[in-house]
Amino acid sequence: MATISSNDSNLDAIFEQKRLLRSKVRKQLKAMNPTERSQQDAAIQNNVLESLWFKSSERLCAYISCSALREVDTSKILSDILCNLEKEGGGLVRKKLYVPRVEDKNSYMRMLNISTTEDLIANSMSILEPSPVDCDGNQREDVMDSNSPVDLILLPGLAFDRSGRRLGRSGGYYDMFLKRYQELSMERKWKLPLLVALAYDLQILDDGAIPITPHDIPVDAIVSPNGVIPITTAAKERM
Repeated sequence: MATISSNDSNLDAIFEQKRLLRSKVRKQLKAMNPTERSQQDAAIQNNVLESLWFKSSERLCAYISCSALREVDTSKILSDILCNLEKEGGGLVRKKLYVPRVEDKNSYMRMLNISTTEDLIANSMSILEPSPVDCDGNQREDVMDSNSPVDLILLPGLAFDRSGRRLGRSGGYYDMFLKRYQELSMERKWKLPLLVALAYDLQILDDGAIPITPHDIPVDAIVSPNGVIPITTAAKERM
């Protein structure tokens, strides 16, 4: 399916196609065998943790998985980031981690720095998010206010196709955040981070299967239980 312009009269048809595809994938996720899901969660996370592109990352954004939404589990990845110290320049430093906090229903989401899982609180939908201030009452650093770029962003989604198209949950939170971060990176002449999606086998669709609009931002690569699928030139060079 071709990309459409914002004034295309077929825009409503694209949204309807997305709605139907979301419904189909949600049903498939709901029917997924719990044991198989657990096995795929472990395989996907191991594929991330064992990769050189993850090990070499210094600053990254990652989502906190929600089992109710049937997202690929990220608990092992987050634990690795928060618990393991890495040697760098003769000293011991942690990877710097930013995780999402939804601020309103107008697709506004921030990525805030955390250093422990104790920094997380459940929101009104029981999804874990960073508290806006730390235990000392200081505002958490927003990735948009950082003086250094992130090199990796791990993304959730309902489905992805092999050309990198991403089908979200219709809220637009990630597309809006990614657009803002890409604009900041260009303004500051930063190298763009790798956008890496985590997906179960059933969430990976054929090339071009997901309809898109100009506001949809594609991913650079997909991590499946069977390995990494690099899509863009940036991913092929770094992965």
